[in-house]
Amino acid sequence: MVTGVSTRPDAQAVAETVTDPELPMVTLADLGVLREVSEVDGRVTVTITPTYTGCPAMDTMRDDLVHALTGAGFREVEVRTVLRPAWSTDWISAAGRRKLAEAGIAPPGAAQRRATGPIPLTLNAPVTRVRCPLCDSADTVEVSRFSGTACKALRRCRSCAEPFEHVKEI
Repeated sequence: MVTGVSTRPDAQAVAETVTDPELPMVTLADLGVLREVSEVDGRVTVTITPTYTGCPAMDTMRDDLVHALTGAGFREVEVRTVLRPAWSTDWISAAGRRKLAEAGIAPPGAAQRRATGPIPLTLNAPVTRVRCPLCDSADTVEVSRFSGTACKALRRCRSCAEPFEHVKEI
């Protein structure tokens, strides 16, 4: 019997397995929501950033992280939420974008760069070119600015006629 060797997994590795409750094909790490995991004296602190302020999935994300880490043998787990810097769809990893597309959800393009200060009010939806994740056609149209969640839009492909969701650029 070997003594003094921990069989408990790495806290970072465990946290990186937790999936997003609204997009279960991607992990919180894939989305860039998982910001930091640290372990000091057996206490794990996880820092996450919501995709947008008021995201209704934050409580579930927190609970899922605590459950995964306590299930892996960590007794004390704290999940902290930070709002700065604000999350951006640019934080979605290449693997996350691939997983979204494989699940039939168009990943976002590059987020629009804005000057600091107040965000200008525009009443029209931005014109976005989105490729169909099913047939790769660029001939798509937005059907609804909002879909199953506030961060997704509903689109339809004019080539294959299939509807699909698109993660909006933030």
